Amino acid sequence: MRRNAGLFVAISVLSGFGSSAMSLVAGIWILDLTGSTGLAALAGLCVYAPVLAGPWLGGLLDRAPRRPLVIAVNLMLAAALLALFAVRGPGQTWLIFAVSSVYGVSYVLIDAGETALLPSALSPTELGHVNGWRSSAQEGMKLVAPLAGAGLYAWRGGHAVVVLSAAMPVLVAILYATVRLSRTPPDQPPQRHRGLRTGLSVLFRQRATGVPVVLAAVSIAMSGFTTAAIYAIVVTQLRLPTTFLGVLTSAQGAGSIIGGLIVGRLIAGRGPVTVGVAGTMLFAVGCLARCLPWWPATVIGAAVAGVGLPWTLVAAVTAVQTHTPSALLGRVSATANTAMFGPLVVAIPLGSAAVHLGGRPPLIAAAVLCLAAVAATLRRPPTPPACSLGPSAAGTASAVHRR
Repeated sequence: MRRNAGLFVAISVLSGFGSSAMSLVAGIWILDLTGSTGLAALAGLCVYAPVLAGPWLGGLLDRAPRRPLVIAVNLMLAAALLALFAVRGPGQTWLIFAVSSVYGVSYVLIDAGETALLPSALSPTELGHVNGWRSSAQEGMKLVAPLAGAGLYAWRGGHAVVVLSAAMPVLVAILYATVRLSRTPPDQPPQRHRGLRTGLSVLFRQRATGVPVVLAAVSIAMSGFTTAAIYAIVVTQLRLPTTFLGVLTSAQGAGSIIGGLIVGRLIAGRGPVTVGVAGTMLFAVGCLARCLPWWPATVIGAAVAGVGLPWTLVAAVTAVQTHTPSALLGRVSATANTAMFGPLVVAIPLGSAAVHLGGRPPLIAAAVLCLAAVAATLRRPPTPPACSLGPSAAGTASAVHRR
């Protein structure tokens, strides 16, 4: 089991490095080719938009052997990246958008596939810990990889970054092939589980999965909603140079790394619902701290919010893994990703509009919404044990130990 845990953390490091490096460079490359900041920003939209198709894409993982599919997706991603060698001028900019879209689709399939594979490779007690370590590894790569990618782009150009980024999914595919699975989930779900609404139904029918996913969705959406507000706080309210945003990013990243390292133990002791509530409250506190007219409080608020966000995400992912029937893990985990990250598509532009009211109102609104979600969670009665659909339900508890 420890071997598998190390492999999944290594997979997160490699995939996080490659994707983070290429995500930044794609925008820079488009900007250099076209001179358009608007077109450069659209590269990010191509990456995130496919998450809205999560419930449909996740169904593929329940109809095919999951590990071979995840390996194939990584290899196809590497091949798609190599197509960027054809980019020589503005006329080939469309290729960068196309590959960014492929990246987005692969994210959905790989994230859902990995979530579905973990329960076949790890014991139930290890899931929270490994999910937390994976979160810390990914956050660490977000601090290192963009700088490395931008530096390599400045030194050798976009094609050098393509080689580096294409190598990462190949290495990831090799690591997936070496993971030891104690039991492979059924390739075909029962006939009654083929409906399009199955993912939502299974996800929100029980409190154990629905509550952590909703809390994560609210927190993640509010993180996007407050992005413009944080810019305004730094530049307008605190009258600091824009480079101070790098300090806040580093503080939030450090908080996320620390939060990911300790969240597994908290989930093991308190459960995903409690950890999701705590993470959402911490994010709300971080928003309020950044409203204070004192720059150290802004830094502390960023670090606190950085701890809270991975708590909500890891709690939701772990809840889905431990309370979903194995035959449906692909579509349910993809649906959960859509529920958690899809609202960003709306939250970010809303936040950009709300910042015209000033930097503090959006941050206060985000904190209020997070605390309201927590209050609604605490008022919701627990689901009777008989309603549980996952391995923890009566009669299926032994299924968890397939890992």
